[in-house]
Amino acid sequence: MAKKKKANKQQEEAKAQNQEDIQVETAEQEHETHTEEVDELSREEQLEKEVDEARDKYLRLYSEFENFRRRNAKERIDLIKTASSDLVSELIPTIDDFERAKKANETQEDVVPVKEGFDLIYNKLVKTLQAKGLKVMETEKGTPFDADLHEAVTQFPVEDKDMKGKIIDTVEKGYFLGDKVIRFAKVVIGA
Repeated sequence: MAKKKKANKQQEEAKAQNQEDIQVETAEQEHETHTEEVDELSREEQLEKEVDEARDKYLRLYSEFENFRRRNAKERIDLIKTASSDLVSELIPTIDDFERAKKANETQEDVVPVKEGFDLIYNKLVKTLQAKGLKVMETEKGTPFDADLHEAVTQFPVEDKDMKGKIIDTVEKGYFLGDKVIRFAKVVIGA
């Protein structure tokens, strides 16, 4: 019986030890679970913080780009409004010359000085525009018609077969500004 008591006591101690081990394991698992939850929360918080920072950075960049776009559009509009101001300021003296010529022509009886005056003003105007890059388009009689440079106003039948499809007459001169056509020459072509 003493052996049985001893065996029962050992079994009870083993059970108690087992229960103690289970309680320790359960406590450790709960602690690990709690630590993982804390790690997950801190990881979630960290990710949320990174998302908030990225969102803030995006909003700042977006608003900065919008400000740049608005400022650039405003500058472009201002440039367009004032782009021709230098040309206009150079043409004002020519307008003054026309006004003086008009006033002088009211009392002028001789036509020759009037013609000379208008020729001078015309030459001054042409030189001012040429200084700004304006060039007259050459459209001589017999030049082949080019749709990139000329606008056909009408066609006339021609007796000379060599003149078919070529310029017969120029109604309005064409002009280049630099290398760009700013007005097509209006021409009559042979048919």
